Amino acid sequence: MTRHPEIVQHPTVDIESAEEKRQQDLDIVETENLPPSRQAVESGADEDDGSPDKPSLPFSKARCIALVATVTGASFLNTLSIQSVVIILPTIGEELNIPESRQQWIVSSYALTFGCLLLLWGRIADIYGKRSIFILGSAFVAVTMIINPFIPNEIGFNIFRGLQGLGAAANVPTAIGILGVTFPPSKAKNYAFSAYAAGAPLGSVFGNLIGGFIASFANWRWVFGATGGLAIAVTVAGIAFIPAPPPHLTTQKGGISSLRSVDWIGGALVTGAILALLFALTEGNVVGWKTIWIYLLIVISLLLLGMFVIWQWYQEKHTTSKPLMKVSVFKSARFSAAMVIMALFFAAFNDLIVSATFIFQDYQDLGPLQTTLRFIPTGASGVITAFVVSHLISRVPTWMLLLFGNLSVSISCLLFSIPIPPDTSYFAYGFPAFVLSVIGADITWPSLTLFTSKSLPQDDQALGGALINAMGQIGRAIGLAITTAIQTAVIARDRGVPVEESGKIMPWEPASLSGLRAGIWFNFALALCCAVVVSVYFRGTGIVGKIEKRPQQPVRISPRGATEQDTK
Repeated sequence: MTRHPEIVQHPTVDIESAEEKRQQDLDIVETENLPPSRQAVESGADEDDGSPDKPSLPFSKARCIALVATVTGASFLNTLSIQSVVIILPTIGEELNIPESRQQWIVSSYALTFGCLLLLWGRIADIYGKRSIFILGSAFVAVTMIINPFIPNEIGFNIFRGLQGLGAAANVPTAIGILGVTFPPSKAKNYAFSAYAAGAPLGSVFGNLIGGFIASFANWRWVFGATGGLAIAVTVAGIAFIPAPPPHLTTQKGGISSLRSVDWIGGALVTGAILALLFALTEGNVVGWKTIWIYLLIVISLLLLGMFVIWQWYQEKHTTSKPLMKVSVFKSARFSAAMVIMALFFAAFNDLIVSATFIFQDYQDLGPLQTTLRFIPTGASGVITAFVVSHLISRVPTWMLLLFGNLSVSISCLLFSIPIPPDTSYFAYGFPAFVLSVIGADITWPSLTLFTSKSLPQDDQALGGALINAMGQIGRAIGLAITTAIQTAVIARDRGVPVEESGKIMPWEPASLSGLRAGIWFNFALALCCAVVVSVYFRGTGIVGKIEKRPQQPVRISPRGATEQDTK
């Protein structure tokens, strides 16, 4: 309580001061006689202030754990759906008669729809309801995933892969929004975001494990059956454990009419921009970078993106309509830097996992099972790291965590790119590289997702999740395109042939190894760029997961039972 200066300083009001003090003492006694939960309300204390003697959970511990596991399942399932298919691409191509030059579209069709629709679905979720969009998106993924392996032709198969990406674009950013509005600043929120952020890198790792084991002992179609089963589990868990939002966190509910407030023009512009960019980057390595229309698509993408930014700025500054994304948030250099870090880091980490898969499966000719076994240590280290980071994120400055995470991934890339003899034991370079890469991912992602959540209001939490995932997806596409181009160019140079005739990776061929290592050197450079951005823009920041304890103020209970509180 802040005392009035005239009562404290003037001796002529000693009687009033004594009377006031006596009344305060009575008020505190009366408050202490209330039940504990009511005491917190009457005293103005927040139950989520992080104090050890007060609960910091929005509901029961068991339900909180179930909720976090549910939304983490969406993040896990998204990257698992991509990586589990990468390892069985040759098998799918052989059975469906898909040429090797077009097999990448089995992965790219998913990535295209996912990356293009993230921002639009994020805004729809913030308006229409995060719980509803999460459940519908998860159910849509489950249905399309189960149908997919029964499609007998290339075009239909790729269309259903794209539909899976559409569903993932609905539930992945919404998951972050659900965590953002459910957990107030507390240790529980740190744990929740650490667990969620661990889902994506673990999904990449377990995608290899699941795809490899199933492809080795059963038909490849069971890979889609397994991921479809996981999608069903996420859907059912979403229905059971995600609570309906409280009234003060809802905006315009009411069926189709609520969607009228969505910025459809902005959604069309940004979707078209990302679609053109990702398509150009994906096809550039197929048709060759000398093809004119590849650069035309990139120019169109940049023009659409510029129109989108101008349209968002106009709506934010000159209309009462809510834009799809407030461009004013990018005035913060630190927020913009966080998006750049997400793009660069996702590119480095994801491309390393893909390149390592090629090294083991194509260059060393190990086969799916042996390749899978080499990814097992990453799963265990990822779980341990996620648990440790959930505690460190509230104690260690954010810039130090981000710097350590990016340096860890850069060392991982270095271990695969330096000229270690190819017959060297896996435990001499592969094992430490994988462990460090997952440590870096499970440190960087929770720090960035929690930072993004805290930087945006509650009404924009799902959009924030969409934004950070979109940056990661764009970074992945750009990084993979450049990595592949470098790899192809080096292989062609060492083979003495034009780039268009470079061919595929050959087992134990020096040219193939040189190309793979050259691509990973680029990933090393990306990780170092991340570390530089962190050092410049995040150095000196506080602790993103810090629990601020708010002081409790004595409460005066009036004779009628109403509470009164002295304020400044």
